[in-house]
Amino acid sequence: MPVRYSRDMRGYGPNPPHPQWPGNAKVAVQFVLNYEEGGENCVLHGDAASEAFLSDIPGAAQWEGQRHWNMESIYEYGARAGFWRLHRLFTGAGIPLTIYGVATALARSPEQVAAMKSAGWEIASHGLKWVEHKDMAEVDERACIAEAIRLHTEVVGEPPRGWYTGRCSANTVRLVAEQGGFDYISDTYDDDLPYWAEIGSHDQLIIPYTLEANDMRFATAPGWVTGDDFGRYLIDAFDTLYAEGEAGRPAMMTVGLHCRLVGRPGKIAGLKRFIEHLQSHPDVWCPRRIEIAEHWAATHPPMRFERPSQMSQARFVELYGGIFEHSPWIAERAFEQELGPAHDSAAGVHNALSRAFRRATEAERLDVLKAHPDLAGKLASAGKLTTESTSEQAGAGLDLLTDEERAIFTQLNTDYVTKHGFPFIIAVRDHDKASILAAFHRRIGNERETEFAEACRQVERIAEFRLSDLLP
Repeated sequence: MPVRYSRDMRGYGPNPPHPQWPGNAKVAVQFVLNYEEGGENCVLHGDAASEAFLSDIPGAAQWEGQRHWNMESIYEYGARAGFWRLHRLFTGAGIPLTIYGVATALARSPEQVAAMKSAGWEIASHGLKWVEHKDMAEVDERACIAEAIRLHTEVVGEPPRGWYTGRCSANTVRLVAEQGGFDYISDTYDDDLPYWAEIGSHDQLIIPYTLEANDMRFATAPGWVTGDDFGRYLIDAFDTLYAEGEAGRPAMMTVGLHCRLVGRPGKIAGLKRFIEHLQSHPDVWCPRRIEIAEHWAATHPPMRFERPSQMSQARFVELYGGIFEHSPWIAERAFEQELGPAHDSAAGVHNALSRAFRRATEAERLDVLKAHPDLAGKLASAGKLTTESTSEQAGAGLDLLTDEERAIFTQLNTDYVTKHGFPFIIAVRDHDKASILAAFHRRIGNERETEFAEACRQVERIAEFRLSDLLP
């Protein structure tokens, strides 16, 4: 099997699905509050060093084998004061939150957990501990996922339905999906809409998260300096998405928050202004993440199709070997390229086939041109065209020529082949009978080099149409 590229650079392509948000909302704005305080790196938690990530200490570094008193107290502020300030803000605004709760942090914060549940907030899993996972062995990460679910269930009273590790590994999404039981996973940042990921035989809903509409940038460079920086960015993002929704392309906006960051008085002011701004607009949906998952599963259930990048060579050639007329070798060579999810579409396969065609020698490309039938020629009259060519010529009315028109086409075909050495080729779906004849008269006088290049372009255009009949 040739090398296959696993990253998906296509997504929904140029035509994403209409989300059909409840109430015909123009945008879905979803707020996540990360609850990590008490789950961060700390020698009291059995970790080798102190925490160094996402705090108000510039350039913080881990202290090996030592407690970092300042870092610990900053995290404690998030639990002791920041959480409650945010709790008052969102319950007062009537906007429900999704909590990304680190299981060990939740276990150390019973009053906050009770307040989350009383407010009707969703408590999703944020992993077992707020630590890096990039160097974890798969067996260890799998064990941490299982323990996070067990502890979360014990502390909250029910298992989490959503998952976001955050400081994840390349294996996280697959391992969580394999664990099963999750309505959604959010360890991606790659879209404005949810989507289904095919992980083995399992269809896993992905609801992408955000690192840009996120208060973490108060603790990174470049980042927010004042609350107004954050609020202004959120307002601009919302206004753009709201306008797109009014134009018929609704999407989703996620806002990421942390108790110890935006929970500070000077930072939360910008968040308040943003909430006031979005609540001044009609047709805005502010759900929990689980409600987005339920809506998407009901409105856009997973639909699998046969993916070119996952086919055997025999199947790939069987389906696409006739796209370039009587030239299956083009599909054979295209299959050897680095195909991936971006090629699981008409445009993707067309690009792969065209690259193989363009790399071919001039003699090989000439053979492809010669494999094409004359327009309205003897093969058409005898009913010996390929199914695709028959349909294409009929679509342009070339199966209903008068005797006079057929005589004109026959003479033009003869003159063209005599001059250029290959049949006249044109993507008839771009034309009608009159414009085909006009192009015939115009192109027959071209130099052979010019006409060879044009014929090759037309072959690729014909392939584009044929693939659009088969693939998204």
